[in-house]
Amino acid sequence: MTVHLEVADGVGTIRLDRPPMNALDVATQDRLKELAEEAGRRDDVRAVVVYGGEKVFAAGADIKEMQDMDHTAMVLRARALQDSFTAVARIPKPVVAAVTGYALGGGCELALCADFRIAAENAKLGQPEILLGLIPGAGGTQRLARLVGPSKAKDLIFTGRMVKADEALTLGLVDRVVPADEVYAQAHAWAAKLAQGPAIALRAAKESIDTGLETDIDTGLAVERNWFAGLFATADREIGMRSFVEEGPGKAKFL
Repeated sequence: MTVHLEVADGVGTIRLDRPPMNALDVATQDRLKELAEEAGRRDDVRAVVVYGGEKVFAAGADIKEMQDMDHTAMVLRARALQDSFTAVARIPKPVVAAVTGYALGGGCELALCADFRIAAENAKLGQPEILLGLIPGAGGTQRLARLVGPSKAKDLIFTGRMVKADEALTLGLVDRVVPADEVYAQAHAWAAKLAQGPAIALRAAKESIDTGLETDIDTGLAVERNWFAGLFATADREIGMRSFVEEGPGKAKFL
């Protein structure tokens, strides 16, 4: 298998494993979707790390495979391609991308599906599809613009240029830059901390934010309002409020 799911301490690591560059061929895309959906379902997974290994996150799609696909083949495949990435974006739990080495094309688009991105100092990110006479097709034109704004997204997509980690941080493309040998440990620590939090409230927060970004403010407020009221029916709300009253803030131990 080219993608694995490993679970420890409430954290599920979705690990790309297709050396040397973790090229995202059709089989890898399909497996990614399967494991993202599994991570979303499993009660023992409360937060997720997406990781490509110590040397590279993912250098993009398998160009040799794509070269053999004509228009009809890609019409049939394009939805499945997007769906595999959307499955990661819709994991109803906190997701962090641990980005080492190259995150290009589909690799960058995969990182965009996470809620938070931690990058190595030597990481390089970009959407170089324009250099192939294409555009990003796994969500890049949409998620990148929502994350960094339309003008910055157009610069990256129109030119196809790669950015180093420091510029990616300035652009808002990544959220933290750390030494290469600390990327996975810090990503896992971020996920492990949230894995101890209130699972339903975290799900509610993620869905409210993501839905609000995709719709008008009135709809977003309605989603927030419904989740907010609904959380009053959860055990975690009872635990959190009781702990606050009896022990002070930040000491609750959730189920």
